[in-house]
Amino acid sequence: MTGCGSATPSKCLDNQAMSVLVDTSDEWIRTRTGIRNRHIAAADESLATLAAQAGRDAIAMAGITPDDIDLILLATSTADDMYGSACKIQAELGATRAVAFDLTAACSGFIFGMVTASQYIRTGVYRHVLLIGADIHSRWVNWQDRTTCVLFGDGAGAVVMQASSQDKLLGFEMRSDGSQNHYLNLAYQAQAQELVSGVSVGKGCYQTVTMNGKEVYRFAVQKVPEVIDKALYYANLNVEDIDWLLMHQANQRILDAVAERLGIPADKVISNLAEYGNTSAASIPLALNEAVRDGKIQVNDVIAASGFGAGLSWGAVIFQWGR
Repeated sequence: MTGCGSATPSKCLDNQAMSVLVDTSDEWIRTRTGIRNRHIAAADESLATLAAQAGRDAIAMAGITPDDIDLILLATSTADDMYGSACKIQAELGATRAVAFDLTAACSGFIFGMVTASQYIRTGVYRHVLLIGADIHSRWVNWQDRTTCVLFGDGAGAVVMQASSQDKLLGFEMRSDGSQNHYLNLAYQAQAQELVSGVSVGKGCYQTVTMNGKEVYRFAVQKVPEVIDKALYYANLNVEDIDWLLMHQANQRILDAVAERLGIPADKVISNLAEYGNTSAASIPLALNEAVRDGKIQVNDVIAASGFGAGLSWGAVIFQWGR
């Protein structure tokens, strides 16, 4: 990984504003989630524009141009268009040589995207990949449901992954369990519309996010340490070799519980969800970008990154930052 970038909407909703929308308080939200603020996209802001800005910053840090990009992978569950937004981003960037497509794995999307990009690079098919995680969940939140609306924010993060003589993606593991799919959904609801006698189609639209918070918490604190351990095993490393723990920014209590189970000190845990909330596929690259630009993460630091969420899906990647 040679470059990173991020973009968030300028408009914010802090916990005080949330208490006007629903029966909640700053204290209630902070103690249960660690979130104080979230950035919210305006009605005229698009996911493609946020993602393209994050991508530009990542390309600039990598010291290359859009013409150098071979592949654009967009990890998102909230594309502007049902057919995907990656090609729109390609056009906004002017990356005319790049093939572009969306990858949907919810809050695990960026981790799954890292693994996907690495396979294209390892086989020699592509040398320069732009991986973007971006979501605008404010479009799909029930703003009267305090169990979900206080959690989500909008944003985008990106990294450039390049071929190198030294493979710095050291190990990974990905998992899915569809038997627990019903715990976290953004479901399509259809009503029958008869076209001709005996022939009907389902016409409808997607509903709002629904979540069983207790079950998702239980799932995350059990499965994430396991998948990080497995990725460390494939990397031939131990927990003590980790410089930074970079997890999907869902809930501070989850971050704390996973770090405790792994025996990782709190000062090695990267967290920015107090400012941004849960930005789904954007959360890991957004936090990575801040930590790199703030000088916390240095070249060759070993990072254990893990995403988890709807599907249910989860995964981990062990990698070293920089060229």
